[in-house]
Amino acid sequence: MQPASVLESIPQIGDEGRLAALDRYDILDTGQEEAFDRISRLIRLTLNVDIGLVSLMDAHRQWYKSIEGLDGAEVPLNVAFCRYMLDDGQPFIVPDAEQDPRFSDNPFVTGPAHIRSYAGAPLRTPDGFVIGSVCAVGSTARDFSPREQAILAELAGIAMDQIELRQIAAVDSLTGISTRRAFKDDAQKFVTLAKRHRSALSCVSFDIDHFKSVNDAYGHAGGDQVLSAVARAAAAQLRQSDLLGRLGGEEFAVLLPHTDGARALEVADKLRLLFRSLTFPGSHPPISISASFGVAMLDPNSDDIDSLLQKADEALYEAKRSGRNKCTVWRPSGRQPEGDRRRVLKAGQIIFNDRHSTMDCTIRALGETSAEFTVPDAHNVPETFTLRIVSDGLEWPCRVTGRTEQRVTVAFG
Repeated sequence: MQPASVLESIPQIGDEGRLAALDRYDILDTGQEEAFDRISRLIRLTLNVDIGLVSLMDAHRQWYKSIEGLDGAEVPLNVAFCRYMLDDGQPFIVPDAEQDPRFSDNPFVTGPAHIRSYAGAPLRTPDGFVIGSVCAVGSTARDFSPREQAILAELAGIAMDQIELRQIAAVDSLTGISTRRAFKDDAQKFVTLAKRHRSALSCVSFDIDHFKSVNDAYGHAGGDQVLSAVARAAAAQLRQSDLLGRLGGEEFAVLLPHTDGARALEVADKLRLLFRSLTFPGSHPPISISASFGVAMLDPNSDDIDSLLQKADEALYEAKRSGRNKCTVWRPSGRQPEGDRRRVLKAGQIIFNDRHSTMDCTIRALGETSAEFTVPDAHNVPETFTLRIVSDGLEWPCRVTGRTEQRVTVAFG
C-alpha cells in the first residue's frame, strides 16, 4: 500500500544514520550483563555519585543497558539529560539541574528522584555515531573536575569496547553456549534450510523468573552460578542438532530443527521441570528458581529468525504475564501476516486525536502493508491513528493488530 501523503521531513535526534548504526549492534532490550553492570558500579564508586548507568538511545527513549542506584529500565528521550549529547557528540555536564532552565521543571528533578547534578560521556561508534552514553547522576549540586570527566570518558570507551566485543564473540564466556550474535547467525541458516525443504522448525525462548531478586539476595556470583547451571542443564537435555544460545542477561533461546509445535512444547515443559529441580550447593537459604517459556513455529512463507524470535518472545511475555513458571505457545490473535516486513530501526510518530496529539515511537519492522514499533507503554496507543516515518517524510493510516507491553503491530489502511 502506498503512503497516504508525503510530508516534509522533520529533523529530530532520531536520525536515520545514527539509528542504523545502533541497529547493527542488536543490543536494544537485551538482558543484564555483568560487564556493563561493573561499569555502572565503577561510576558510582570512582565519582562518588548516587546513580551510575550505561544507556542506549533509540528514536523515542533512553534505554538502560545497566543502571545502579535507581530502579527502572528506560525513560522517554524528551526528558533524558543524555539527549543533548546527540546534538554535538560532546560530554555533557549539569552542575545544578534546579538552576538550569533546561531542567528545572524536569520530572526527574522535581520528582522523587530529585536529580541535581549530572555528567555524561557519549558512546561513539567507530564510524562516528553517538548511540548512547555513560552517566553519573547525583542528588546534590556539584561540579565534575577535569579528572572526573576524563574517568567517565575512559569508562565510555570501555563500554563501547564491550559493545563491539559482543559483535565478534561466538561463545558466551560465562555459560559456554552461543552468544546472541552467533546464535542468530547460525539460526538463520537453519531457517533458510527449513524454508527451502519445507521442514518443521520451532523456537523456544525462555528466561529465569525474578532473576533480579537472585542477584539482589545472593550477589552477582550467585546469579552467575544460576545462569551457568541453567545453560549446562539445558545443553544436556537437548539434542546434538538443537541450537542453544544466551540472548542476553537471563534470556535464552533454543532452535529445534525438524520439530513441530507440539513437540517443541514438550521440550519446553521438560526444561521447565528440570530447572525447578536444580540445586545450588553453598547457597543459604537455598536458591530455588523457575523459568517461563514461549514457543513458536516457523511460518515458511514469512518468517526469518528475527520474526520467529519475536513470536517466541510474545509467547514468553504472555507466560510471564499470566503467572510465570509456564510454557505458552504463540497464537496469532488477529495479528496480520508479516509478509515482506523487514527489520528496520527508524524514528516514528503516532498522530491521533484529529492530528492534535503525537507520540514518539521506534519502528522496528516495516513492510508494504504493515509495521511494528515500540513505545514506553503500548496500552496508551489508540486503536487507529496515523503513523509517520520521520526520516522519510511518509505517513500511513493504521489500525492495531496486536500489542504486548511495549510493542505494537499495525496494518495499514
